[in-house]
Amino acid sequence: MLVPLALLVAALCLALAVWAAWFVVADRAVVLRQLWGAAVVEVVLAVQAVVLGVLQAAGDRDVDGWLLWGYVATQLVVLPVAAAWAFAERTRWSSVVLLVAALTVAFLELRLLQIWGA
Repeated sequence: MLVPLALLVAALCLALAVWAAWFVVADRAVVLRQLWGAAVVEVVLAVQAVVLGVLQAAGDRDVDGWLLWGYVATQLVVLPVAAAWAFAERTRWSSVVLLVAALTVAFLELRLLQIWGA
C-alpha cells in the first residue's frame, strides 16, 4: 500500500514541478489552480502518513521512527509553507518557490521509500 501511494505522490509532485517550471519560463506568477494542485498533493501526503502510522503500529517494518517521522513531518510542512510564500510573492519568483518545493517533496518521498525499505 505504501509503494503505490509513494509513486502517486512523486508523480503529482513532478507534474506540479513541471507546471511551475513552465510558469518560470513564461515569467508568470503562481495561479490559484497551482495552489489547489499543491493542496491535492498535501491530501495524498496526509493519507500516506496515516497509512505509515498504521503499518508501523502493526509492526510491518523495523525502521527508525524518528527518522521516518522526521521525513513525514517535513513533507507535510514544505508545500503549505511554499504555497503561503508563493501566494504572498506575486512575481515570477513565486513559481520558482513552488517548483523548488515540489521537487523537494518528490525527493523526500524517494528517501522515505529508502528508509522504509521498499
